[in-house]
Amino acid sequence: MVNIPRLVVAAPSSGSGKTTVATGLMAAFAARGLAVSGHKVGPDYIDPGFHTLATGRPGRNLDAYMCGPDLVAPLFAHGARGCGLAVVEGVMGLYDGASGLGELASTAHVAKLLRAPVVLVVDASSQSRSVAALVHGFASWDTGVRIGGVILNKVGSDRHEALLREALEESGVPVLGALRRAEGVSVPSRHLGLVPVAERRSDAVAAVAAMAGQVAAGCDLEGLLALARSAPALPPGGVWDAGDAVAGSVPLPAPSRNRGSAPDPAPQTPEGLKNRPVVAVAGGAAFTFSYAENTELLAAAGADVVTFDPLRDEALPLGTRGVVIGGGFPEVYAPELSANEALRKAVSELARSGAPVAAECAGLLYLARSLDGLPMCGVLDADARMTKRLTLGYRDAVALTDNVLAPAGARMRGHEFHRTVIEPGAGDEPAWGMHRPERRVEGFVRGNIHASYLHTHWAASPGTAARFVARCRG
Repeated sequence: MVNIPRLVVAAPSSGSGKTTVATGLMAAFAARGLAVSGHKVGPDYIDPGFHTLATGRPGRNLDAYMCGPDLVAPLFAHGARGCGLAVVEGVMGLYDGASGLGELASTAHVAKLLRAPVVLVVDASSQSRSVAALVHGFASWDTGVRIGGVILNKVGSDRHEALLREALEESGVPVLGALRRAEGVSVPSRHLGLVPVAERRSDAVAAVAAMAGQVAAGCDLEGLLALARSAPALPPGGVWDAGDAVAGSVPLPAPSRNRGSAPDPAPQTPEGLKNRPVVAVAGGAAFTFSYAENTELLAAAGADVVTFDPLRDEALPLGTRGVVIGGGFPEVYAPELSANEALRKAVSELARSGAPVAAECAGLLYLARSLDGLPMCGVLDADARMTKRLTLGYRDAVALTDNVLAPAGARMRGHEFHRTVIEPGAGDEPAWGMHRPERRVEGFVRGNIHASYLHTHWAASPGTAARFVARCRG
C-alpha cells in the first residue's frame, strides 16, 4: 500500500485564492525542510511552474479527463514518491468538471480518487455569518468528499475574522487559517492567465516567497499537516512508471485507450536501446507548456532528450534525430523567434529531411509560414495570427492520418487553449477529426510532421512516445 500525506486545496469558485494558498503551503512546508510534491487538477500548464519553484520538484498535473480516472492515483504516487507531503491545487469550483459530464475531472472527483481531505479556500471579503451556510452546503453536497478544514481569504480585520470564526463554529468544519487582504501578493498575468515562471523568474520567486510568508503567518501549519497525515492509503493501482508504461505492463484506462488502433511498437531490447536517438525538446520562455511525463516517456522509450531554446540557440542539439515543440507563448516572442533565422532554417531543414517533428499549439505556430506577419519556420503552408477570441476546452479526437504520434483511427483526449487562428486550419492530410464539442478537422500531417492545436498527455497513451522514438531511429 502507498500512503502519502496529502491535501487538496479547493474553493467554491475561481478567483478565491487557491493558487496563493496551495503554492504558499508548498513553499512554507518546503522551507521547514519537508519534501513536498505539488500537483494541479486539470490541464493547466502555468500553475505547476509555480509549484516547481515552491518545492524544487517537477509540478505534475492530475487530469481525469485526458488520462482517465484509473491513472490519477498512480500518476500522483509517481510524482509524490519519497515526499512527506503532497499538495494538490484544484481547478475552478470544487464540483466543476468537464462540461456536460457530471463530476468527471472536477476537483471533487480527483479528491475522491486520491482519498484526500479537502481544504476549502473561501473568499470572505463580502460576507460574515453567511460563510457558515456556504461551507455547510459544500461539505454536505457530496458525502464522498471530505472537507477537513477552511482557510478564510481576503479577511478585512480582526473583527471580521472573529465574526467569520464564530459563524463557522456551528458548521463542524474547523478554520485552519485566515489570510488578510494583501496587495503585495500577486503574480503577473496577461491574456491567457498567469505569466509562466520561465518568463519572469525574479518576479515569480518574489511572489512565491510572499505567498509562503502570508500562508505561514496566517495558517495553522501543524493542523494542516495533521489533516494531510490523516489521509488513508491510496487506492490499489500502484505507482506509475514510465518504463513500465512504455513496455505495456501498465494497462491503459478504457476512456483513453486507442480503441481500434494498431498495437503500440514493441518494447525495445537492450540492443535496440543502444541506438538512442537525440530528441530535441523546445524550452525557454516561449515554450513553457509541457507535461513532465511526456519527456519521461520519451527517455523511457529510448531517446536522449535534450532541451533547446528557440529564442537563444542558433542550432539544434548535435545529432538531433527528432524535434518536439510544445505549447507556450510564441505570439509574445514572435519578433525574437523570427529574428533567430539560423534556428528557423535548421528546424525547416530537419523537417524537410524527413526527421520526425511533433508540434502542439505554440509549436504549430512556430512551424507556420508566418505569425502576425513575421516569418516563422515555413514548414507548413499556413499563416497564424492573434485574435481576441479565446478557444478553450477539452476535446475528443481521432487520428485521421497515420502519423508519427498515432496510427489512423487512434482516439485521443486533449484540450485546446489559445487566442490564435491559423489559416488554413488543416492541411491536405489533417491530423485530427474532433468529436467534442463539435465535429471538425484540425491540424497538419505531412510525412513525419505532425502539427496541431491539440494538447495531449502522453501518459494516457504511452505508445505515442514509443512510436515517435521508433520513427526517430528510422
